[in-house]
Amino acid sequence: MILPWLVLIPFIGGLLCWQAERFSSTLPRWLALLTMGLVLALSLWLWASADYSLAGVTDGAPVWTLEFKHVWIERFGINLHLALDGLSLLMLILTGILGVLSVLCSWNEIQHRIGFFHLNLMWILGGVAGVFLAMDLFLFFFFWEMMLVPMYFLIALWGHSGEGKKTRINAATKFFIFTQASGLIMLVAILGLVLFNFSQTGVLTFAYDQLLGLDMPPGVEYILMLGFFIAFAVKFPIVPLHSWLPDAHAQAPTAGSVDLAGILLKTAAYGMLRFALPLFPNASVEFAPIAMTLGLIGIFYGAILSFAQTDIKRLVAYSSISHMGFVLIGIYASTQLALQGAVVQMVAHGLSAAALFILCGQLYERIHTRDMREMGGLWARLPYLPALSMFFAIASLGMPGTGNFVGEFLILFGSFANNPWVVVIATFGLVLASAYSLIMIHRAYFGAERSGEALRGLDRRELVMVLSLVVLLVGLGLYPQPLLDTSAASMSGVQHWLSDALSNLVPTR
Repeated sequence: MILPWLVLIPFIGGLLCWQAERFSSTLPRWLALLTMGLVLALSLWLWASADYSLAGVTDGAPVWTLEFKHVWIERFGINLHLALDGLSLLMLILTGILGVLSVLCSWNEIQHRIGFFHLNLMWILGGVAGVFLAMDLFLFFFFWEMMLVPMYFLIALWGHSGEGKKTRINAATKFFIFTQASGLIMLVAILGLVLFNFSQTGVLTFAYDQLLGLDMPPGVEYILMLGFFIAFAVKFPIVPLHSWLPDAHAQAPTAGSVDLAGILLKTAAYGMLRFALPLFPNASVEFAPIAMTLGLIGIFYGAILSFAQTDIKRLVAYSSISHMGFVLIGIYASTQLALQGAVVQMVAHGLSAAALFILCGQLYERIHTRDMREMGGLWARLPYLPALSMFFAIASLGMPGTGNFVGEFLILFGSFANNPWVVVIATFGLVLASAYSLIMIHRAYFGAERSGEALRGLDRRELVMVLSLVVLLVGLGLYPQPLLDTSAASMSGVQHWLSDALSNLVPTR
């Protein structure tokens, strides 16, 4: 029963936070912190107490470390089927860590409708936990769509309004329309897959393990795969389906940006690894060159547009598009090394991007602007924050000794054998990342002082938040083995479903 509780705890905690506002303005904050702390503690306990080396594929069927199954809508073959393997576990731990941090970083920032804010925040995280655990396609779609409404409210009610038409309502609406429309495309693809399986076997089911290995005509498989890919591409986000992301990040409160960059983008990469590749192996292998090209476009597009930004949050948002391009290349390279690199990069980028957005929020609280043209000379006037910003900027560009380096190195190394031209081009993206990261630091913290008043340094709560992320990123950079061991069997399972399709390809050396 621990798997249903991992999903239910955030939903129950959110309702308690909503009602607790009647008694105290700080009680919802403590309840939310306790809720996400409990989710993180349960996830870490599962990591320590179970063996994930066997959770892969045996005799053509997926094997799970933990599984919960209960009949839901029997007539349509829909079950409450939750399952856990190494990939799901790592994503759950990331959700727990960033869930705790998103509560802490909004402690002083959110001052109105505090209970309703934490209800929406908890329900986003509960939906994300459901996405990472659901092994029934209908249940997966249910949680996938359920994340959208609370995120809409988070941006629309507590976001920042920019100049002109860059309002929080516009940003929230754009986010909702993009993700809702793409979700409907995925629903059509799910129904197409289920009905094709019904026409072949006479069994109506949404069960993931029963839909695996289905023999489909190439045209049908390709169209259904595109339905899943487009839905994941919008949330990923892949150029040209990315335009909701910079607006959503710029207008969202800090907790919203942390969850968007750290967790919601990872649900799309998880969806590709869990559903798009194993369910449609032949179409995925055929589509891989296009996906890798889109990854390359994302790397350079995100990097070049980062140079043009004056809003520090928009710069970090565009850099996320660039870094997620490496994850896309790793996923579709389909070698064990590249797939594991993609998982490491997902975790490392989640931590480093969340840290940069937290620091942007802390900076905004002190100087009340995100425009880098109005910053400068802050290094001497603001203790700790500039140095920590420099660390995370360097980490995000892939400096050795940080988790981002391990992820990017494994992706490039694992992709080189079959796709050397992709790796050579992608490497230049790392050079651009170095440039825009250091330009951001220079504009914000060095140069001439704009005004001379003293600024408040980081308090204990803020320091604990950011330093914990420093420790995690350096720990992942210096010793990634526990994470690699946990994800190895899951990635072998992904490769198993692709093996027949990959064996038909002639390597392009």
